[in-house]
Amino acid sequence: MELLKYKAATLIVALGLALLACQSKSNQTTSVDYSTQESIYQGEDSILVGKHTRKQLESAPYKEWFDANYQGYQTNQKVISELEPLLKGVTIKVFMGTWCSDSQQHVPAFFKIMDRADYKYTDFELYSMTEDKMTPQDFEQNLNITQVPTFIIYKDGKELNRLVEYPLTSIEQDLLEILQGKGYKNPYAL
Repeated sequence: MELLKYKAATLIVALGLALLACQSKSNQTTSVDYSTQESIYQGEDSILVGKHTRKQLESAPYKEWFDANYQGYQTNQKVISELEPLLKGVTIKVFMGTWCSDSQQHVPAFFKIMDRADYKYTDFELYSMTEDKMTPQDFEQNLNITQVPTFIIYKDGKELNRLVEYPLTSIEQDLLEILQGKGYKNPYAL
């Protein structure tokens, strides 16, 4: 009888361990989809964190500031005309914080400029960060993101330069200087 109890207990423990092993193996291979909104805080303090889309910024609760700053930004069409042909083959990564007033102001303005310049967004990535300048999957790793928003401009796989936190002249003028190779220095590189 004791032997039967021992075998039953051993079987139960073995089954339990097998189930745990399957669960942890399953958890290891499951990836999180950061293209959907991930909220760290609830209610009015809801923020996006991770990789996401512009469409999410155009939805509540971000829609109010996004629309106001998109509509309110006055573009310089002359500069945008010069910028447009230089954007071909350019990759852009934007790191922002939905909690950050500079991001709320400059990211919608950036989208308006890029829309006016007919940028295709095929080589474009948008990331929202926590207030500690982090993302769940470390998208910022080795990119030295110290301020948001940060717009990193790449050509042929190499970083040309970046706009950090706020433009020196205007977003479109700063982008033009970067793409023309005029030695642009963001406020933190001065």
